[in-house]
Amino acid sequence: MPQSATKPFIDVLSGQRQAIPPMWMMRQAGRYLPEYREVRAKAGGFLDLCFNPELAAEVTLQPIRRFGFNAAIIFSDILVIPYALGRSVRFEVGEGPRLEPLDDPAKVATLAARADFSKLAPVFEALRIVRGALAPEVALIGFCGAPWTVATYMVAGQGTPDQAPARMMAYRHAEAFAQIIDALVDNSVEYLLAQLAAGADALQIFDTWAGVLPPAEFARWSIEPTRRIVEGVRAKVPDAKIIGFPRGAGAQLPAYVEATGVNAVSIDWTAEPAFIRERVQSKVAVQGNLDPLVLITGGAALDRAVDDVLANFAKGRLIFNLGHGIQPETPIAHVEQMLRRVRG
Repeated sequence: MPQSATKPFIDVLSGQRQAIPPMWMMRQAGRYLPEYREVRAKAGGFLDLCFNPELAAEVTLQPIRRFGFNAAIIFSDILVIPYALGRSVRFEVGEGPRLEPLDDPAKVATLAARADFSKLAPVFEALRIVRGALAPEVALIGFCGAPWTVATYMVAGQGTPDQAPARMMAYRHAEAFAQIIDALVDNSVEYLLAQLAAGADALQIFDTWAGVLPPAEFARWSIEPTRRIVEGVRAKVPDAKIIGFPRGAGAQLPAYVEATGVNAVSIDWTAEPAFIRERVQSKVAVQGNLDPLVLITGGAALDRAVDDVLANFAKGRLIFNLGHGIQPETPIAHVEQMLRRVRG
């Protein structure tokens, strides 16, 4: 696994605070950049872009060239695992993903146990291209969706406001739901290991919908599957650097950190700073947590918000990021303003 002591992002994950926090943004390769929109138009569909190694590598590198971030994250999607498991996955313009719903135990019985990883070969090739193009001090992040979040899309066949279909299924048919989770755990481990082998320096597990779960269900469907993934990856790569992002976890973050063994957690903008400092950042690095809407706003409000993140977390191990993905309407000038503010 290519690593270097000269990568500030990896240094923070390894336990070393940096005077100027390393920075990247979730969804940094995206629609707010004109150069991304140009490539996206050329690629055809969204999955066509994900599975074209040259184009996926190009959009991964665009924000690094423009902003000099400390880390690049490979351009892909959390739903490539269901796709590799043989499920139909498509992206409707303006509507998001559409899958065949796995909404009853009989349908779950048709789910393949093992993914066809040849379908994901373009992702690994894109990682190799990006790794070869990045400066040695810039880290490369691979990722997957957490089993709970990916399962919510697989059960409903699409995103829903509160992921009620998956929550109901987990209550009604816990055994069948666990079968989906188990398949996602096993295949995510293999997928993440292949990303490390292709050149990723670190990994992020996105649990975007963790915050809709009550505590007992959070422990069962968010913490435990993530713990198994971390354990599975580290069984083969003991020093693998892994960031968890259980969005909306709030007061359950300390239990998540303790149980999963992640090197860092990404926190959203609603996290209470003193609680995070005392109960979370005292144990692991934190990543975040600027509100993406204040980045759209810009001006004095953005300066104040950046200063707040730094005042709250920069005395400890911090990776400066947003509390979720950058929005398409974000002005590029505001990203530049944020960078200047953080880097002084």
